[in-house]
Order: sequence, then structure tokens, then C-alpha cells
Amino acid sequence: MKNTVSALDFGTCKIVALTAETGVNQRCDITGAGTASYDGFMDGQWNAPDELNSAIESAIKECELQSHTRIREINIGVPGDFSQIRTVEAKVELQGPDPHVTAKDIDALFSRATEALGDVRGDIIHRSPAWFIVDDGKKTQEPMGLRGYELRGMVSFVIADPFFLNDVSGRLHDMNIAVTGCFSTCTGQAIMFVPEDERDRTAVVIDVGYLNTEVMTVEGEALTSLKVIPMGGGNIAADVAYGLDIPLTAAEQIKRQYVYGLSSAEGNYDITDSDGNNQSYEKAKVKEVLEPRVEELCKAIADAIKSSGVKLSNWSPVYLTGGGLVINRGGRDYLAKVLDKPVREFPRRAVKLSSPAYSTSLGLLNLVIDTVCKVKNTSGISGFFRNLFGA
Repeated sequence: MKNTVSALDFGTCKIVALTAETGVNQRCDITGAGTASYDGFMDGQWNAPDELNSAIESAIKECELQSHTRIREINIGVPGDFSQIRTVEAKVELQGPDPHVTAKDIDALFSRATEALGDVRGDIIHRSPAWFIVDDGKKTQEPMGLRGYELRGMVSFVIADPFFLNDVSGRLHDMNIAVTGCFSTCTGQAIMFVPEDERDRTAVVIDVGYLNTEVMTVEGEALTSLKVIPMGGGNIAADVAYGLDIPLTAAEQIKRQYVYGLSSAEGNYDITDSDGNNQSYEKAKVKEVLEPRVEELCKAIADAIKSSGVKLSNWSPVYLTGGGLVINRGGRDYLAKVLDKPVREFPRRAVKLSSPAYSTSLGLLNLVIDTVCKVKNTSGISGFFRNLFGA
């Protein structure tokens, strides 16, 4: 029997609606995808709230046409700008003549972590484990059955801004679409694209979007920190437009062509203006107006990682995604030089929407499927965590 799920992802310049089918023999098949450009958000507010409904409806309608399905229920992704991360360490004593970790003990640990969290301003949409330790043993993601006297763990809570949840839910309600779940897009992309063994060593994910950049650390099944920098690819393009005195649309073309780290800045970037005419701009001049902003962004990313409070090892991987920097040749290496650490791209996990600009959308859909559908498998420790994990 197939299950059909839909998800709605809000980026800083586009809204993406996805519909997928899951079944026994096919884990996930994306049957519809709709994208609509809009003015996005900044500092926890919509930039053009009066135009938001039209963008949502456009993305959903395109998705419905492709999937041949009428969307009546949908899961929404909560962006980093409308989220905060809190981590809590808790512990429980193991009971009985032969004390070992049971599902009841893990549930008790989560309950104690929730109590220790206290009152929060917002809605908890995820609680997930970063690690467990039994007595003085090593960190693990699968403590079930381990013998000892004490279970400790770090639990991460993703807290969503009520404004976002209420506003989006209200808009969709008016469109006769019910919101069935709310999920962290940051969590989704980190869990989907960073391999489990690398998350166990604590990984860094940097998503450079159009209007902001999300810098997060992930350990185990959980985000352990999240910093949103109000700067992205749009700021780079705006600097090019201002510095060269050209329209933003022309600056966007140059930004997409730009190659970082060229040994020579000779030559030109050729674009086509709105009238269909070809225009050329010297590479040296473009570099002069573009790279200072990129350097500022990279330094802000380095500061965000340093101030996260999360301890990284020499083996902690760093990933770069989003449409603001990694799509440019040499962009990843430019950031690596500033961080003084190797930077990777996410592996391609889907044929459709494989661009880094869609990593949050795919991560969101994957998280929805794992949590809601559970891929026909809720047995064992992974199934137990899925029940704790979701919205």
C-alpha cells in the first residue's frame, strides 16, 4: 500500500511544494514539485506578507498538476530564522536486579530533559538525542540493552516561533488545506545528507541562502546549535549591482558566473540585459566589488562556528550547501581557506531537485517520511526514536 505525503518548504527567495509516494518496494518517489519565487523573510518577519498567499498557492498548484493529486493535507517546514535550538543533559538510574537500558528508561530520560528545559517561548517541534552514555562508557546512539547503573544523554529541542506556525497554518486553512505536521528544515537536511558516522563525530552544516546563512552543528540525531547570519547570495548580487551600477537582474547573472580563485582576473563576464543586448564587464572590476562581501560572509561563518560553544574535533566534517556560494566554481575552496578547514558539498541523494538550492526541501520531505510514514518499520531503536523525533 502506498502512502502519499506533501511538504511545503519556505526559503528566503522561493517556496517549494513537494508530493511523494512511499511504498514497500520503493522508499520514496517524488511525484510532484512546485516552486514559486517570493520576497522571503528577514528577522522573523515576512518581507511582503500581502504577496505570500499568491506564492504559496502557485507552488502548491504546480505541485498538484505534476502529481495529479489534490493536496488537502500538508506538512510545513520551519526555517532556521523561525527556530531556536536548546540542548539539555539529563540522567536516570537503571533499576532491577540486572539493570540494563530499556525503552522505558530512554522515555524517562526524555521526560526529565523536557522538565529541565522548563518554559519556552515557542512550540517544541522536535526533541531528539545527540548521544547517550551508560556509566562511564563511550557515547552511543543505540543504548538499548546496555548494562550499567546510570543512563545519561543529551537531548536537543527545536523550538518554533508561534508567529510562523500560526500565520502559515492560518493561510493554508483559508485555502482549505490542513497542516498535519511542522518540521525543522535545518534538522531534515542535516540528518538526510550528513552520514551517520560523521554525525557521531559532530558535523557542521552551512546553508548559504539568498537572504541569510544558517550555520548549524549536528551530532547523532540532533542539531546542537544554530546561528542565522542575515547575509546571503542576495547581498553579494546587490553589491555587484551597486558597484557596477547595473540592474539587480544583471548582477545576478554575473554572480552565477563568477569563479573564485582565478589566478588571473583578465577577461570579461558576458551577460544579456533585459532588452536582449549583450553586455561585458571586466573580471577585475567584478572581483573588486564582489569578493569583499563574500569575505565578510565567510568570516561571519567562522565566528558563528567558534561562538557555537560546540566542541569540534579535527575529524569533524564541514558541509556547504544552498544556492548562494557552493554553486560557484571555487566557492567551496574560498570558504575552506577562511575556515582553515576542508569543506565538502552534500552528496547527491536524489535525481530530481539535485541542486544544493533544494537541499532543505529534500531534507524536509525525508524527515516527514521517516517520522510520519516510518517507512513501514517502527521496530527497534530507530523506530522508537522516530516516535520521539517528530512534530
